[in-house]
Amino acid sequence: MTAGQRPVSPVLVCGEVRTCLLPSSQALESPAAARLLRLRADEHVLVSERPNLYVRSPEGLTGVDCRLPTSNGAKVRAVGTVASRAVLTEGRVLQASAYFSSPAAGPQTRRPWGEYLVRPGMVEPLGRLPGEPAAKGILRDPGRGELNLGMIADGLLEELRGHPLLDHRVPFKSPRTHMRWIVRHTSEQKEAALERFTLVGEGLRTVELRLADDTPASAAASLCEDLALHDWLLTTATHVVGRSSRRAAAGTRAAVGDLRAAAEHLLHLWMPRARVDPPLTHLWDPLEQTPGFTRQWQNLAQRIRDRLMIQDAP
Repeated sequence: MTAGQRPVSPVLVCGEVRTCLLPSSQALESPAAARLLRLRADEHVLVSERPNLYVRSPEGLTGVDCRLPTSNGAKVRAVGTVASRAVLTEGRVLQASAYFSSPAAGPQTRRPWGEYLVRPGMVEPLGRLPGEPAAKGILRDPGRGELNLGMIADGLLEELRGHPLLDHRVPFKSPRTHMRWIVRHTSEQKEAALERFTLVGEGLRTVELRLADDTPASAAASLCEDLALHDWLLTTATHVVGRSSRRAAAGTRAAVGDLRAAAEHLLHLWMPRARVDPPLTHLWDPLEQTPGFTRQWQNLAQRIRDRLMIQDAP
C-alpha cells in the first residue's frame, strides 16, 4: 500500500468454488500434488498431512474491469483484482476458488493499475456499492459483460486438469459441483452465522454467511471450500449408489465396480471442519442438525458397504 492510502474495509466478500474428481487413476501423493499446484515459482505450495493430506496452491490474481452483477439491474462498474487458488484433498478431490472483497464505496474515476495491485483480492466500485443488490447478484448467473467468478475458477480448474502428471483415467464417473457464496459484514457484535445453504440444482449451491468485518477473505474461502468438498462427497456418493441400483436391476456387473471404486476412493475423505479456521468451525453446526450432513454420509457409506457385502457373499 502506498503512502497516504488508508486500509479499505470490505462490506461484501464473495466467491465461487468448483469441485471435481481429479482426472487420475490413482490419488496423488504429496510430492506430486505439490508439483501439480505449483502455480507460481516465487511462492511455496502449502502441504499438510495431518489430519489428512491437504495441498493448496499459492494465490493468483486476475485483473478485472467490468460491471458487477446486481439483482435490481443497477449498472455498477468495478475495477480490481480477483484472488484465485486451488486445493487438492487426499490427492483425489480437486477444487478451484475465485473470490474478492469489495468496499462500500470507491473513487468516481478509475485509478492507475498499480493502486489496485497493492490491494490484492479487492474489487472497488466506481462510486457507491449497492450492497444488497450486489450480494444477491453474485448468487445468480452473471450476464454478458458482468464479473464472472465461475469463469475464473473454471479456467484454473481446466488448467490443472490438463497437467501432464494426470493420466485422465478416472476410477468412476462423478458430477462436478459449483458453490457461490457471499459474506455480509456487520459492525454489530453478532456471532458469525451460516444464514442459508441452498441446493439450486444442476450442481449449483449457494451459501450466505454473516461474519465479523475483520474476518479475512481467505478464511471465508477456506470455510466454503470445506462446505463444497463435503457437499460434493454427498452428491457423488448419492450418484454412485443410484447408478449402482439401476445397473443391478439391469443385471450388469458394472454395478459392483462403481461401489468398489467409491469405497476405495471416497469413504475415507469425510472430515468436516478439518481445514476451517477455529473461530468459524461452529458454522458447520446448522448443516449437521438440518439436514444432517454427517448422518446422510454415514447412511450412504453403510449402503455402499452393505451392497458390497451382499455382492461378495457366496
